[in-house]
Order: sequence, then C-alpha cells, then structure tokens
Amino acid sequence: MNWRAAFSGIFFLLTMSIGAQAQSIILVQGYLGSANSWRGSGVTATLQQAGWADSGHMRSVARGGILHYGPRPAGSKRFFTIDLVTEAPIGAQSALLTHYIAFARRLYPKQPIIIIAHSAGGIVARYAMVTNRTLAVSALITIASPHLGAQIAQLGSAIADSPLGWVAPMMGVGTINRSRKLYRELSPERPGNLLGWLNRQPHPPAQYISVIRVKNIRNPAQGDNLVHGWSQDMNAVPALRGKARSLFSPGNHDLHPSDGRLLANILANVTAAPRR
Repeated sequence: MNWRAAFSGIFFLLTMSIGAQAQSIILVQGYLGSANSWRGSGVTATLQQAGWADSGHMRSVARGGILHYGPRPAGSKRFFTIDLVTEAPIGAQSALLTHYIAFARRLYPKQPIIIIAHSAGGIVARYAMVTNRTLAVSALITIASPHLGAQIAQLGSAIADSPLGWVAPMMGVGTINRSRKLYRELSPERPGNLLGWLNRQPHPPAQYISVIRVKNIRNPAQGDNLVHGWSQDMNAVPALRGKARSLFSPGNHDLHPSDGRLLANILANVTAAPRR
C-alpha cells in the first residue's frame, strides 16, 4: 500500500467541492455491534452537533417488513441506525441491509444514500452494493473494515472447527458456533473464499473512502488491535485500486466520539449526486 497516498486522502477530502444537498446516512455496525455502537460511543451526538438530524432506528419484522422508530426530520441531512444479526453470514446481513436502504429511499425519495460502516459492516455494505446494483448508494465510508480479511477471523474459524467449538455452547460462548461461516468469510482473502471473490467483482460507481484505524501512526501498516492497516484500505482491493480514498485515524478498533468529528468533516466534503 502507498501510505503517502493515504495521507493525501486528507487533502483530497478538504479540497472536494462542497454541495448543499439532501442526504440520508445509514450507520452499519460491525461484528457483535448494535445501534448502540454508534449512539453509546458518542458518534451520533457529534454528528447532530454538526447539523445531521437523528432520524431514528430501523428494525426488521416478519416477512421482510421494516419498522421505523423515531422522527422524520424536515432537514436536508439525516442519519438512521439499524438492527443486524451480526453473527450471520455476509449474504444474510447484506440482504437485510438492502431492505433498509429501500425503506429509507421510500421515506426520502430521490435523495442520495450514504453508508457509513464499522468493521465487518464495511464488508456487508460492499457485498450489498456489488450484488444489487439497483441500490445506487452514492458513497461508502468504512472505519476499520477488514477488506482484505483478518487473521483473528481465521483464528475464530479454526476454533469453531475444532473440538472447542463443540463445548463452546456449554461454556456460554455459543457465538463461536453461530459465527462459524462468518469467520470463514472474513478470513484473509484467497482464491475461492468470499473476499477473494468480492474483491475482484466490478463495484458500482460511488465514492469509496476508508478510515484506517492505527494504534501507532509511525507504523500504520500495523493497524489497530484487530485488523492490519493494509487490510482496512479499500484502495488495496483489486477492483477499487485507484478509485478509493483513505485516511488515518489513531486509536483502537472500537468507535469513539472523535469518529463523529472525523465523519462530519468527511461528509461536509462528500458530493453525492441525487439518484435518478
């Protein structure tokens, strides 16, 4: 990875043309996360301070229905949080995300949809965009997402496939077995696995921006405590090489209030063309 290019991404974000337009954000949590990953961390409060209205929460009900809890603000900029079964395989999560995007578009027709995704949520979002080209997502911003895979997922897969996986439910850690397929899908990319396939598929036109979390800014390749820095960079995805922008954010893998400030700055400079 060209780390100098990642630093230049900050300059890119500060010099993009600013457009005053209506936009809807869908916040996608990572593995074992929830809406509280965004709300409890202070990210949403910071976004509100920057002028983004809280449009509440969406959750799925029987037969593919979606319930929306919260206001429908009249302003031009808003965000939603959602429910996801984050232990489920990528395909199942992305199918649900597709329903949420369609519902948000029904609430606010012809307005651009921006997805901001944390950790594994970034893979869920990219999979949805690649496999359903009608989504017309205008921008994808990922934070600490393992686009090239994560060694820790490979370790989880090995544990799930070992005798330890059989005793895990009796020890109160059944999530290991429930996440068995997801661990395989998030393991480092190689021919024949999900990331090896996804990363070489044509991606739809959109703005792709990766926030690379690093523990030590002097050693950005190390990344955070869970995912290597080079794996978090969408510009390292073969199908997106030269089409994505990246910037660094110090800290561990979790979300924290400073992410809200960073995202507000990014969003202020993202120009998303309205859906035709």
